[in-house]
Amino acid sequence: MDAWEDRFHGNPNTVITRLKTNKTVRVEVYTETEQEAQDIKKQFGGSIRKLVHKNWAAITEPSSPPIKIRSSIIITGSRDDDARQKLAGDFPGRHIVQIPADMAFGTGDHATTSTCMRFLVDVAKERSSTDWDLLDLGTGTGVIAIAARMLGAHHCHGMDFDPQAVKVARRNVRRNEVSLVKISEVDVLDWSPERKWPVVVANLFSTILQQAFPAIAKAMEKEGDIIVSGILHDQWDETNAVAKKSGLLFSQIVRKGKWMTARGTYSP
Repeated sequence: MDAWEDRFHGNPNTVITRLKTNKTVRVEVYTETEQEAQDIKKQFGGSIRKLVHKNWAAITEPSSPPIKIRSSIIITGSRDDDARQKLAGDFPGRHIVQIPADMAFGTGDHATTSTCMRFLVDVAKERSSTDWDLLDLGTGTGVIAIAARMLGAHHCHGMDFDPQAVKVARRNVRRNEVSLVKISEVDVLDWSPERKWPVVVANLFSTILQQAFPAIAKAMEKEGDIIVSGILHDQWDETNAVAKKSGLLFSQIVRKGKWMTARGTYSP
């Protein structure tokens, strides 16, 4: 249930229902075009049914207020081409990130993404006088990599195993007109780091994180900053213990609802 909620979080046309047996979840996603439905079916399976309700076309995506991250970032889900310019006038001095809800995780309002972003703002301030790059594992919509570039990272690399997320993230990079942000389709469980990074963000489920920690450690500079999330509260102790074995030590831990987010360093 958590996995499906996260995958379609922010998509207003998704309905997730737990059936009476409590062993099955039904996921229904309503699309405007058959091609969108075919893309979802290709990725997740399922069946497609055409809706004949003649008022469906009149349904519009609900508008949500912009998300404020510290005093540095504003995230808008608006699809309006002029949204960033309008918000820049309303919030002078802040970075405006435009991330419409789409078939990828990370619109900024989910507890894991928003807390990662707050830690990222802190890291950027501390590194403001130095050159730093960022690796974003489980990039989803690309919001963290895009925001990091705006916050001063010289180069950002977002990775995701989901080809749809990669497609969405690349579109968002173009939409936000940021340079030096690379998006790649990579399975973190079958990944060999090619370089070391001063800052790493990994917003992944705890089961994936625990398997990926050794590779993440190899990708980090000594005393580099790491931010992790996607961990349920009852999975934190186990995940933290596994992280320590790879030299990843967390000093700041935040619980938001059922989710845990932590910031730490790599100390081999």
